[in-house]
Amino acid sequence: MTEHTFSEAEYDAVTDAAAHWCMRLHAIDCTAEERQAFEQWHDAHPLHAFEYEAMLEIWDVAGDLPRPESAAPPLHVPLPSKPSTSWRTFGLSAAVCALALPLAAYAGWNLGWLPNSYQHFESTDNVRQITLSDGSQVELNLSSELTFSNYKDERRVTLKKGEAFFSVSHDMKHPFIVKAAEGRIRVTGTKFNVWLYEDQVRVNLIEGSVLVTSNDTLNGDGLRLGPSMQARFRHGDFMPQISETYANDSSLAWRSGKLVLDDLPLSEALPLINRYLTKPVMIADKSTASIRLGGIYNIKEINNLVATLPRVLPVYLTRNENGNPVLNAIPRQTPKS
Repeated sequence: MTEHTFSEAEYDAVTDAAAHWCMRLHAIDCTAEERQAFEQWHDAHPLHAFEYEAMLEIWDVAGDLPRPESAAPPLHVPLPSKPSTSWRTFGLSAAVCALALPLAAYAGWNLGWLPNSYQHFESTDNVRQITLSDGSQVELNLSSELTFSNYKDERRVTLKKGEAFFSVSHDMKHPFIVKAAEGRIRVTGTKFNVWLYEDQVRVNLIEGSVLVTSNDTLNGDGLRLGPSMQARFRHGDFMPQISETYANDSSLAWRSGKLVLDDLPLSEALPLINRYLTKPVMIADKSTASIRLGGIYNIKEINNLVATLPRVLPVYLTRNENGNPVLNAIPRQTPKS
């Protein structure tokens, strides 16, 4: 069967539809019927899925555009009942057009609104080494994802999930910003590691210095870390928790394909384990959470670890209504009097 070749007009129509769906799915008033219609459109042809993913990346960049304080509130524009070119009347069109038209893109670059380089990276079953467009080197742990945007006044990384080790090229006038959850790490040139799981973030500094804030909406650049220091924070933390790391710290063992658990309570060990799992392991109660786990494990074989936990710990496995494994402490038997 001959594969259909899209004409230029058909390709443009798919792009317009992808932009329309991108806006509708981000709209507060998007209905269940619309979402079902989107799924049908998305799955109808591989080009639809490809164009929609590309539009999501542009949406991410558009979300970083500054909002002038004097800007008037947006006008209400009737939403189209079907995909059409009317999406260009929306705010997203400014970012799309600026990225597409060299002259507008140049103006956006000079104003510091738009990047002159945008990259997206993912790793699945292997640790991945990448080079950003500014020359910085990054190692991505398994199941990790990040984007890089090079602006006139800063270099900006968004760690969407997982873990990354950064060797940042030095540029005092062009700071390197990593956004993770609600926090921000600001550097000019250094080596550091960022781990993200759900709303938990951990930053380990190896060389140089970084400024860490737990909420990038707060004023100031945050707390300064020196070599062999670590910052931890999660959603709602006003300030990150700062501590020193010991000489044999194992938080970077993933770069050698290992996960090292140094006699940690399950409440701390499971987030390190779960980020490698499709179905995260849950804890039944506080008594289970306090049970400690140690050992060295291959990060590619973490799935096998879950099944072995009842053999090495006083726990048994059940499953919740969502199919997640649940660890339950085995009750201690009261000695007979």
